[in-house]
This record gives sequence, structure tokens and C-alpha cells, in this order.
Amino acid sequence: MNLLVLKKYIFILGLFVVGDFVILTLWSDSFSPSIDRVRTNVLVEPLAPIRFAPATGPLRVHPTNPRYFTDGNGRTIYLTGSHTWSNLQDAGRTDPPPRFHYRAYLDFLQAYHHNFFRLWAWEQSKWTNETAENYWIAPMPFRRGGSDLALDGKPRFDLSQFNQAYFDRLRQRVIAAGQRGFYVAVVLFNGWSIEAVKGGFALHNPWRGHPFNSKNNMNGIDGDPNSDNSGSEIHTLQLPAITAIQEAYVRKVIDVLNDLDNVLFEISNESHNKSKNWQYHMITYIKNYEMSKPKQHPVGMSVAWPGGDNADLFASPADWIAPNSNGGYRDQPPVANGSKVIIADTDHLWGIGGDRQWVWKSFLRGLNPIFMDGYDGKATGQGAAGFAPLSPIWVSLRRNLGYTLTYAHRINLAAMTPRGDLISTGYCLAHPVENGAEYLAYLPTGGNVTLDLTATTEELAVEWFNPHTGETLSGTTSQGGARRVFTAPFTGDAVLYVYASHRLTP
Repeated sequence: MNLLVLKKYIFILGLFVVGDFVILTLWSDSFSPSIDRVRTNVLVEPLAPIRFAPATGPLRVHPTNPRYFTDGNGRTIYLTGSHTWSNLQDAGRTDPPPRFHYRAYLDFLQAYHHNFFRLWAWEQSKWTNETAENYWIAPMPFRRGGSDLALDGKPRFDLSQFNQAYFDRLRQRVIAAGQRGFYVAVVLFNGWSIEAVKGGFALHNPWRGHPFNSKNNMNGIDGDPNSDNSGSEIHTLQLPAITAIQEAYVRKVIDVLNDLDNVLFEISNESHNKSKNWQYHMITYIKNYEMSKPKQHPVGMSVAWPGGDNADLFASPADWIAPNSNGGYRDQPPVANGSKVIIADTDHLWGIGGDRQWVWKSFLRGLNPIFMDGYDGKATGQGAAGFAPLSPIWVSLRRNLGYTLTYAHRINLAAMTPRGDLISTGYCLAHPVENGAEYLAYLPTGGNVTLDLTATTEELAVEWFNPHTGETLSGTTSQGGARRVFTAPFTGDAVLYVYASHRLTP
């Protein structure tokens, strides 16, 4: 097989900042339509990143391939990226907590060629299950005032009054993300903010810092009617007065963000396993309220934890879901059948975990993979303890999220469906037709692979992509009409792209 790597016309894509280093990402275009965008990375001095095109939307579930979304221009939208815990509210061991450098965070995501992240919300003002030290979170969505003090030593919350600074920040951050081309899942509630013990972690009880704790508000609201020092009741429909306050908060978020195109909503991060009906209610509530507004946005539901059932997600009125590891989402991702847009989030599979193999396996099974990223390693908690931002496994994982997005843009994604039956490895997106066939396949261990090309008799171009190095190589053309064997031209895992020769890729 004749191989050729072309690296001409290099353009700067972006940069990210990690510690004292700025890492510049480069793309290069080739002269051949079968070789596209070879990527490399080098350490450079700080430079301003080139901005992506603004996001468009609002998103809708794709009408013919509901594994994905479509935007206001009719394009198929595959979502992928990484997210971190403090990207909306500042958090840390001091009061006030250290300011999160949001612009640097967007630079970081842009350099890896991501297009999506979760914007986290925490419900408590202080303390967390995951550390025995004091831990502060700010700003909060409710105002504080009066002479009576909450358990954190500050004025109590007035649950009838919103803190506009919180919502101003929320809007500013979503707008800034949209200007860079990012879609944002706005998390509304958080299961890690309400329970004394969450999954066995009880180093500090976050319920002590929650506004719905009777000792923390001036409105007579008690979110712990059974006095077990935990607020699990507030993520149910048990307390109508609290549900009404939550609904008012949801309306406020929608009012602040409804005119923006790059918004998705997520009800809660890992609420307990009795929260199903409350989450269903909130999904329907958002949809009904937005019907009176100019724009309607997708609403998502993440799996309960611990002990969540993915079946509850598929049965929900949500547009998109984020499952746990049950069903093989870690090692052998199941094929997405299009009943829901599936955001495969390492947060619900490992906490922090996964690798580039998981990325490609998920992508080629019709999922939208995203990474729970310890980012700069400064966040507290079990998942981030000792996190090394530049560990090769995390760098490679982030890069390959971006690589899958590049291929999602190149292929005719609207027509591609998971067809593991056509490839000996079981990982393939394909559009097997007589005129304009495409096959994108993954070889987890490289070597030989058999691809069934009997659906077309046309001449097919062959491209190999090395997910370790980022290099793209062209191979000799192949002929359809039979099952063909292809051999990866390098060691390790490999991506194979086979497509109709007459089709010019972007």
C-alpha cells in the first residue's frame, strides 16, 4: 500500500493554558481530497486564539437521525467536549473562593476543538461531601439579608428574592461560550448539594449550607421534614412550597437565557434514585413554560446516583439523556437506537475516567461523548485528588474528542448510522449506498480489519487516521462489491475512513 502524509499550509487553530505552558494547536490542509487536516501540537509563547464561528440554534432533535441534534441552519450537530466543576460558581477553601478564570477555560476548550460543555450549578453555599475542610461556593441564586445568621455565618437567604448577580454571570458566561461556538448544558440542580451522605462520602454535610435548610432561610422553609440532617426530600415532589420556589428559579433561568441559541437545560447532576418523578415534572415544566417564549431548548436528564436506572432516562420526556455504566457504556458502548440523544458523560461512568478508545467506541456507536475534566487540578474532591492535567491519557482523550468532531463535520453525519455488523471490530458509522457510500470505522488494536462493501460497486477512497499522533494518511483506492480486508499502516489503535472517490470531503 502506498502511503502519503501531506503537511502543507499550516494554520493556527487555538491555544490553551495549563500552568506555565501555552499549548498551540495546529491544523494543516492537504492537496489531496483524501487527506484532510493533519494535526500536531507544539509548545509556544502565548498567542491570542482564533475564535470559532458563533453557535447557532436553538437545537432540535434531528428529524431523520435522532441520535444527534440539528441547528437553525439545518446542520447535523454532534456534541462533544469537557467540563469542570467550577465553571459557573467559584469554589474553594477560602472565603471568598478563588475566582475561576473563565476566559482561559474557553481557550482551553477551543484549543482541543470541542463544541460543548456542562455549566455546573451547586445549591449549597458551603461544605461538600468530598472534603473535611471548609469549602465555599459563590455566588448563589438567592439574596441574603437581615440580622439572623445562617449556619455558614452569613445572613440568611430570602427565598422570595433572587440575587441578580448570579443570573448576570450565568447569562454572560453562556453568551461568551456562544461567541466561541460552544453549546452549553445549563445544570439547574445538584444531587451532591442536598444529602448528608452521598455514595458513602460524608466528610462534610453540604445540607448545612443549603438555602432550604430551615436554619439558613428567613422564609420558614424546611427541606428536612424528617429531621435526618439531609435534604433528599427537596428533589422529590413531597414539599409543594419548595417545588414552587424551584419552579420560580427555573422560570428566572429561562427568562435570562431564552433568547440565546446555544442553550440546553439539564435538570440535575446525579440526584438520588427517588428523584425520578420530580425530574420528570421539571422537564415538563420547562417545556411548557418555554412554549410561551420565542425559543424552545432541549432538556436533558442525567442518571440518578447511586443506584440509578437508565430505563428511567429512556422513559422520560427528556430530549437528551446521560446514562451510567450499566449496559456497557464504559467498555462496550451499546448502539444508540435514536430513541434519545445520548450524551455519554464520563462523570456518570467513572467520575474522572475513560481514554481515547472509549471516545471512538462511543462516537461510532452513535453516542455524543464528553469528559468530566479535572482541568487545572485545583478542584477539591475524591475525583480530582492528585489530578494531573497534562497526563498523556487525559491529553489524548481531550484531543480525540476534538478529532471525532472534525470527522463529524466531514462525513454526512445525518445519513450515517451505527453499523457494527459491517466491520469485524464492531465499531462503524456507515452510509452503505450505491452512490456516495461512506464508512468510518475504529480498530481498537489496529492490525487487520474486514469491512463489508457489498452495498456499493463504486470506487472508494481510503484514509487512515492515527488517534495517537493525529496524523492522517491516504491509502490506495478500494473497490466496492465485496468484503475487503484493510491493514492499518501503523501500530496501535486506528481509524479507517472509506468513502466514494467522487465525494470531496470538506
